[in-house]
Amino acid sequence: MAVNFPLVTPAKLKPVPGITLGYAEAGIKKPNRKDLLVMKLAPSATVAGVFTTNRFCAAPVQLAKAHIDQAKASGKPIAALVINTGNANAGTGAAGLVNAQSTCDALGQLLGVEASQVLPFSTGVILEPLPVDKVVAGLPQAIANLGESNWYGAAQAIMTTDTLPKAASRTVTISGKKVTLTGISKGAGMIRPNMATMLGFIACDAKVPQGLLETMVKQAADASFNCITIDGDTSTNDAFMLIATGAGELEVKEQASDEYQALTAAVIWLAQELAQLIVRDGEGATKFITLHIEQGRNDEECRKIAYAIGHSPLVKTAFFASDPNLGRILAAIGYAGVDDLDVSKIDLYLDDVWVAKQGGRHPDYQEADGQRVMKQSEITVKVTLGRGDASATVWTCDLSHDYVSINADYRS
Repeated sequence: MAVNFPLVTPAKLKPVPGITLGYAEAGIKKPNRKDLLVMKLAPSATVAGVFTTNRFCAAPVQLAKAHIDQAKASGKPIAALVINTGNANAGTGAAGLVNAQSTCDALGQLLGVEASQVLPFSTGVILEPLPVDKVVAGLPQAIANLGESNWYGAAQAIMTTDTLPKAASRTVTISGKKVTLTGISKGAGMIRPNMATMLGFIACDAKVPQGLLETMVKQAADASFNCITIDGDTSTNDAFMLIATGAGELEVKEQASDEYQALTAAVIWLAQELAQLIVRDGEGATKFITLHIEQGRNDEECRKIAYAIGHSPLVKTAFFASDPNLGRILAAIGYAGVDDLDVSKIDLYLDDVWVAKQGGRHPDYQEADGQRVMKQSEITVKVTLGRGDASATVWTCDLSHDYVSINADYRS
């Protein structure tokens, strides 16, 4: 069951001028479910993304990156994105690339654009051939219902083990001009930020040049999708895409401008919302946990410590059990890889409870206080290192019996 998951409804999701969305039931893995999505973009759109660092990256990831490079070299804009669920098209060798290309060929022909102007994305089971015939056969249905208001259906169409669709919108005014942003994401397991999440897409109607958009999407990923972890596994298919349709009034010209800073802040806000929804819907999650590490020497060591805590099965199962066995957190801090860490300066807090002081149990700490916090559905762990001014925040969840069951039964 998702942890304090906000109610997402179609009415809450705002259309973004310059992008239409259409979905289909292609039967890629299961019948009678949305599993194919097409996003059609205005010719004025720019598109930038960040992708998985997994060396076994999926065929669509390889092709999407190549098509973005081709678009930059040719000057021909990205015209569409196509996303399928139910099959990752990863670990499929040369045949996987052929199938991903065939998908782009088919959609390009239907939309009257070149195949290189189409970006493919897939999510689902690894090491199984993509049923490309089903994907291609479903494209006309997806195109037939293209519309600006289809964001909720689009969020449903990219789900795998997600229990709820993940989507959010925001409208901001920048330099007197209204900007609309809407995004969707998917992911519930196999989440570790060696890029982003499984899949995430955000669109805004601002005009943003390609180079600035590439900088913006990296900043947004580092502040959001690169700050979540569920199980420590980096997917083969991770992609986070930022689309600026150029159909609105705001134009961003320079990174040093107020417009760039304000738009980036809005994108980060939305990306963090989508990233946190993934953690709240983590496979089998019962608790949403914020890990805040501060007084570090640099951001990197703060993140190392946060991830060591967030990835520890012992820590995560203790949270599931509401068991204040908090020495497990100290152990994780100690093996995080910060070799010159002075543990005598470390303080540990569980919400408002001061658990450890200067590397040892706080003399006033009572286990009943720790258990009171551990029983909550939302918990903040704060660690102060006493080494400097750097800090980092990571969001994670507990590890329950259901996580094992979901992943044991995933293919059946």
